[in-house]
Amino acid sequence: MTATELAALLPPHSVFAECSEAELTELLRVATLQTMKAGETILEQGEEGDAMLLLLEGVARVWMVTSNGREIILDYAEPGSVLGEIALLDGEPRTASATALWKGRLLRVKKRGFLAFVEDHPKIAMALLRDMARRLRESDTTIETDRAYATGPRLARFLKRLTEQKAHGHRLAGDLSQSELGNFVGISRENINRQLSVWAGAG
Repeated sequence: MTATELAALLPPHSVFAECSEAELTELLRVATLQTMKAGETILEQGEEGDAMLLLLEGVARVWMVTSNGREIILDYAEPGSVLGEIALLDGEPRTASATALWKGRLLRVKKRGFLAFVEDHPKIAMALLRDMARRLRESDTTIETDRAYATGPRLARFLKRLTEQKAHGHRLAGDLSQSELGNFVGISRENINRQLSVWAGAG
């Protein structure tokens, strides 16, 4: 893959979208292009972080298992998303798992190459920090909503978030089934359908 080809795959919201051709060439030197299959776990919660992933094609579900064994879906990673960088920066085990929803491609950057690249490019380091802060806020909102809100308000808050993402060019925002919505907000498909029917009836 060339830097030009990589740039064409990066959406505007990606951390690496504003990299020059020379910077992308440098990134490619320390990266390995890999494919992912639908259903494949590309990151696993609790494992040692040895690489950062840059999603180029496809979508991955980001999720975690709580201490009481409950699964919480934190996010859906789309092309341009960075995954697994937190464990590289703090040296702790991975905080979440990521599973491919359909086939795609990604760049895998080993820890040493990733840290060297970030140290050499402060603007990328700042972009990563902003991206991590955004995802932390979204995760906090997901967990807060899961605990504090009833079905209607919980679903409404999540649909509002999807609308905001769609406005920023995120393609997944309109492609979730009722079952996937339910997994994301911790509500059964039946209750999702019931709540949507209530809203439809209310106009």
